[in-house]
Order: sequence, then structure tokens, then C-alpha cells
Amino acid sequence: MTYGDGMDHPRARRAHPRWEGGDRRLPSRAVLITSVGLAVIQVAGTHAAQRGQTTAHPLDAFGYALLLLGPAVLLLRNRLPVVACAGTAAIAVVYLLIGYPYGPVFLSVVVGFVNAILAGHRRAAWSSIGAIYLAHLLLTVVTGKLHWDDAGQWARELGTLAWLLLVVLAAEVVRSRIEQREQRRQVRAEREQRVADEQRLAIARELHDVLAHSISLINIQAGVALELLDGDPEQARTALTTIKQTSKEALGEVRQVLGTLRTPGRSDAAPRTPAPGLARLGELVDQARTAGLEVALRTTGTPRALPQGVELAAFRIVQEALTNVIRHSSARTAEVGLAYTDEALVLDIEDPGPLSATGGPRAGGSGSGLTGMRERVAALGGSVSAAASGAGFRVHAELPLHRSAGSAGSAAVEEMP
Repeated sequence: MTYGDGMDHPRARRAHPRWEGGDRRLPSRAVLITSVGLAVIQVAGTHAAQRGQTTAHPLDAFGYALLLLGPAVLLLRNRLPVVACAGTAAIAVVYLLIGYPYGPVFLSVVVGFVNAILAGHRRAAWSSIGAIYLAHLLLTVVTGKLHWDDAGQWARELGTLAWLLLVVLAAEVVRSRIEQREQRRQVRAEREQRVADEQRLAIARELHDVLAHSISLINIQAGVALELLDGDPEQARTALTTIKQTSKEALGEVRQVLGTLRTPGRSDAAPRTPAPGLARLGELVDQARTAGLEVALRTTGTPRALPQGVELAAFRIVQEALTNVIRHSSARTAEVGLAYTDEALVLDIEDPGPLSATGGPRAGGSGSGLTGMRERVAALGGSVSAAASGAGFRVHAELPLHRSAGSAGSAAVEEMP
């Protein structure tokens, strides 16, 4: 078979359930039972039908063998649909050309044809059904049964042709319905997979933001504790207390993030701590202060409750920006600005710099923070930029409060120099 018209292309066959979602062919036992049933119907039916066909060649041993051979070939229809279709058609053509009586011999042809159509071998199926009709037409012409002026005979021929076209139409309708159903299943599976991927990405982003910030603070406080352990035990104790508190809060947030993976409705899946939002910015400022970074928080506009997604994104952006200051900058001060407007929440986090001696572009981090920042803002349809500003670094984000339909957002994120 060639792929010239696309009928037998493997992609067309893959659209059918037999090639998607596992093997859905008829069980071997069902194939055997249907073939035996067809054999009985063809032999008994044709034997009864020949009584009214005086001009037909009487059934003999070869005729009965042909009637049995068609159903026997159908035993191959699962593994070799084209062979089954062409084989039953060839047997029917031989049967007709010899002149045996008409009867249910065509049942095997119909089964083979429909099976090939559903398997995606449309060209082979159409060729087989066309050969059957041409053999029938040739037989009627050669035997003199068809006369140009015989309206009744022409009506019977048109009826035969209409019957064949009806079989073709029915098979094509069934094939189309099956392919549409399979395409809907594929679209649904792809959509579910896309949603699952987005959920995993969101969870990974949350875990990164929680752990990166907390571990950075723990790392700094652990260093302080080690330096002061002998000379200033009280300050070392304070640093260790901060480590304990930070790790406890981090574990709580991680537990809350992972709780989203539990079965909905579980009582133990309820949040154990308030969802991160603008009301908790004071916690970030206090944590930064324990790490030696003084943060000035300024607000313009009228503070008000914002959509949860906006508040969470704003909290994580500020958290990531302050974590980067602690990691990469030698500055001991930073400024966080929040501007409430009618349409958006505008964030500005400024690090006066300069870079610390050991704070390269990704010192102490994976570089995923800015990527996560961009993804959060893009999901809201906003914009974010993170770039060098003088000797330091500046993060500017605009989070729309009411995302417009079709808004894709922009997120121009530039790595630290």
C-alpha cells in the first residue's frame, strides 16, 4: 500500500482505538465464533436461495468450498485486515464469475470490508468492493441478463449499486465516529496532562521559593553561630534560635504546599498556616533583619484586599528579591515599594549593591528564582523586569488586578550581571 492519498498512512491508523490506548481488537474466540456463524449462514442461505435461480450454476463441491473459504479467511482479520478484505473479495469474484447462485456469500465481503475500513485501510477496502461490483456487472453483461432497454434489470442494478454504497457509507460513518471519539479522548488526555504539568510546576515553584529563602537564612545564621559560639555564646544562641524558628516555618509551608497533592476533601489537607500574602510582608522584613539586612518598606496608594493569586505572587516576588540581596549583594539595606493603583499592584525592590566578593550571578542558588518570578507574573498577565541598576539591582513588577481575556502578559527577566 502507498501513502499517496493519505488513506493508509500510519497516522490515520493510529487515530483508531486499535492503535491507541491498547489493543482493542476482537478477542480470538469472538473472531472464531463469528466466522463459524458466517460459514453456516452462507452455506445454508445459498443452498436455499439456489432453488429460485434456475439459470445459475448449481452448487457443487467447489461452490461449497468457496462459501466456506470466505469465513475461513476472516479468521485473519485481526492481524491481517487487508488480506482478509482482499481475500473475501477475491473469493466472491471467483464465485460470481463461475455463475454460482446469488446468496449470502457477500456477508464475508461486508465483514472484511468494514473491518478494513475501521483498521484504516480504506483504499484496499474500496478496491475490494469495487472489484466485487465489476465482477457482478461483467457477469450480467456476458450472460446477457442486462439489456439496454430492460428498465427492470437496470432498476435491479441500481439497487445493487445503492446497497453497496450504503454499506460503504455505514462503514465510513462508523469509522468517522470512532476517530472523533478517539480524538476527543486524546484532547482530553492532553488537557489533563497539561493541567497536571502546570500543577507540578506550581508546586515546584512554591517549594523553591520557600526552601531557597529559608535555607539562605539558615545558612547565614549557622555561619554566625559558628563564629560566635566561643566568644559570644548568647549571640550564638540567638542565631540558633533563629535557625530553629526559620526551619519550623519552612517545614510548615512545605507541608502546606505538599498538602495540595492530597485527595480533595481530606480533613488533614487544610492549610496549617495562613496563605502567604501582603499581610505577611512584615515576616519577610523581620527574617531579613535577622540575616543582617535592613529593609525599608514603603507603601503608596490605599492598601486593600487583593485577589489571592496577586497577593501570593507579590509575596513570593519580594521574598525572592530579598533572598537574592542576601545571597549576592554586599549591601546591608534594601527598599521594598508597593504602589496600589486601580488597575494593578506595582512592586519595586531595590538593592543598592554592590555585588559581594563571592556573590556571582548564581552564587548559592540554582538560578530558578527569576524564572519562577517570570512564570508567576506571566500567569497573571503582568510584566516583570529584573536588571542591574547602578551598582546594585532592581526588580520591578506590575501585577494586574483584573486580567483581561487573552492577556498573555510579558515577563522580561534579566539575570544578575
